[in-house]
Amino acid sequence: MALAVAVLTNTVQDYGINSNHTRAAGPGLGLPKPPGATGGGINGGEICGDVTIAKYVARRAAAADAVGYGATTATALTGGADDAATAATIEQWVDYATSLSKFSLARRVRAVSSTLNAALASRTYAVGSALTLADLALFASMGFPSQYADQQAVLDVLGADAAQTPTYRWMMMLAAHPAIREATQLAIGITQLSATETAEAVFGPTVELEPLVSGMPPLQGATPGSVVTRFPPEPSGYLHIGHAKAVLMNEYYARRYKGRLIARFDDTNPSKEKEEFQSSILEDLGKLGVKPDVVTFTSDYFETIRQYALYIIKNGLAFMDDTPQEVMQKERMDRVDSKHRNQTPEEALEYFELMCSGSEDGAKWCLRAKIDMQSVNGTMRDPVMFRQNTTPHHRAGTKYKAYPTYDLACPIVDSIEGVTHALRTTEYNDRDEQYAWIQKALGLRRTRIHAFARMNFVNTELSKRKLTWFVENGNVSGWDDPRFPTVRGVVRRGIDIDALRSFMLSQGASRRIVNMEWSKFWALNKQQIDKYSARYMAIDASDNVKLTVSNGPEADSHTYVSADRHPKDIGMGKRLVRQAKTCLIEKVDAEGLTVGQNIVLMRWGVITITKINDDGSLEGTYDPEGDIKAAKPKLSWLADVAENTPVVLTEFDNLITKDKLDEGDDFKDFINPNTLADTKVIGDAGLKNLKEHDIIQLERRGYFRADKPYLSADRPLVLFMVPDGKAKSMGGLAGKLKHS
Repeated sequence: MALAVAVLTNTVQDYGINSNHTRAAGPGLGLPKPPGATGGGINGGEICGDVTIAKYVARRAAAADAVGYGATTATALTGGADDAATAATIEQWVDYATSLSKFSLARRVRAVSSTLNAALASRTYAVGSALTLADLALFASMGFPSQYADQQAVLDVLGADAAQTPTYRWMMMLAAHPAIREATQLAIGITQLSATETAEAVFGPTVELEPLVSGMPPLQGATPGSVVTRFPPEPSGYLHIGHAKAVLMNEYYARRYKGRLIARFDDTNPSKEKEEFQSSILEDLGKLGVKPDVVTFTSDYFETIRQYALYIIKNGLAFMDDTPQEVMQKERMDRVDSKHRNQTPEEALEYFELMCSGSEDGAKWCLRAKIDMQSVNGTMRDPVMFRQNTTPHHRAGTKYKAYPTYDLACPIVDSIEGVTHALRTTEYNDRDEQYAWIQKALGLRRTRIHAFARMNFVNTELSKRKLTWFVENGNVSGWDDPRFPTVRGVVRRGIDIDALRSFMLSQGASRRIVNMEWSKFWALNKQQIDKYSARYMAIDASDNVKLTVSNGPEADSHTYVSADRHPKDIGMGKRLVRQAKTCLIEKVDAEGLTVGQNIVLMRWGVITITKINDDGSLEGTYDPEGDIKAAKPKLSWLADVAENTPVVLTEFDNLITKDKLDEGDDFKDFINPNTLADTKVIGDAGLKNLKEHDIIQLERRGYFRADKPYLSADRPLVLFMVPDGKAKSMGGLAGKLKHS
């Protein structure tokens, strides 16, 4: 009951909630010290009991002269100080519900039902026309039947016919209330049996939610259909692999809880933002398979945010400051108040309008929230909320000459857009207190913050500024270069989106920032792409040796052998492997072969070496009765025919040579000079049919993504090597760069 009141009054996040099974007195709430109180202890005592705590929470919220979301509800719950009759009637019902506590649940259910059937014959709630403490107390007396199993237990007591009564209608109405569902989930969440056993409320006859993916914790207080998450990129650059974790986590929770995902462009800094980046971000979301339910812009709320800024000025919660930036930084560090901190709201409004005018005189002024300059949390020391910027905005044009900071805009827009859970990286931990202060000060609906660790990779730079340097200096071909950690770069390198999603979600619960090894991701990626990678063969175009099979078919006979496109998935069909008397094998494979040795040409059979010529070429005979299992080695090969496909294999290495750059390092001192290598090979004729983005396996070489389809001999097929997470190549055919 107390949790439901806290949710209803928009104050639940002001209380710490934990489970203590050692208490004998039931639920308890520690009270704050009265103002000016001295002496030992950290609080002002404790109150016990669900009903008592519920009353305290409701009255505290109503007495706080709160504004906005939750304020009206707080007053309605208790009846208000100005309506003695209603308040007394509510208290009467609460007393009645409390008096039943000594009886069994079945007896309490029957008592409440018989009493309410008459009272609810002509009204919706126990008292008046809104939900009050009376309803909550009676609901709690019936066992707080918000879950399906508890509702069935009530019917078992009252009988099936009770489903047609006013009490049952009232009970089901309360059970469906979002605040009561949230309170139920909060209560269950804090009493779950272990960290590995997640308890979730069940509000219907069947379990409504899929089991949580390993690594992803439940969202606090989340219930089906009520969750709204958001991904708020700034349109000042391309999405990178770190952003991918954030967007995939937000999408996962929105879909898992049957809620909504908002993609919101945080376009509050016109100096950095471009339409180009906005378009690219939407494209990259598509590459990740993410379809937001709605796309919004912070700039859509500029006027609303401006009005909220005026509100905090008029209510003495903000002031205008022209202190130079360096001095302001020092004052905040030393916890020294600004000389303007005590200016009147009228003065602050005058300077605010001057700043917003775009005039030169207004450029030196900024709006600062008046929070707590003595706070141990530096972000609470009167942070800047608004600044002048006369650069035309890419959407708003020149309408505005001053813009809110992200710190002000984000909590406002999150609340307005209905975001229930804001997923933020741990680097924002200090700012979470500031975020909560803004929503509370403005009387906004509160948003829960769910922290997760930013993801870094070794030998990888994610800074937009530094990535821009690589592009502008020609170290890469562009933002989609496969060596780049951008979303479009890693997609072009050959990531599987399902593998990326699984990898990112598996890291979701961690709040510890670590530098991940790329090999761990590529190993997971390999497991996924192997499932659908058709098999082909290719031979080095220059380092090869001819093998003449004396009893092999002539080239012009167009003889083929049928082979599975995938050895583990016959559903992928067959491919035809061309046979001919003259074949090509890798030069490195020919080294060490001896006359009389039995080798295996994969997908053909056993060949006995009969002669090694002076020029290094080989001769042999096909043995249809040969023992394929006993013969070694097993080699890739190609019939030496004109129909083969010219192919360029491209390998990549890391742009940065050092695993992790230290704070004083200049990244330019650790640039890898050798990050790209091409190898010309001759491949199966079937490779001509590959389309862009197809991923295949060249047997004994590895996995490759088709970047440029085959067009002609002068415009060959270009395949990008996809790392498989192993230090050595799968079949001994090493590439030119480090194999990862």
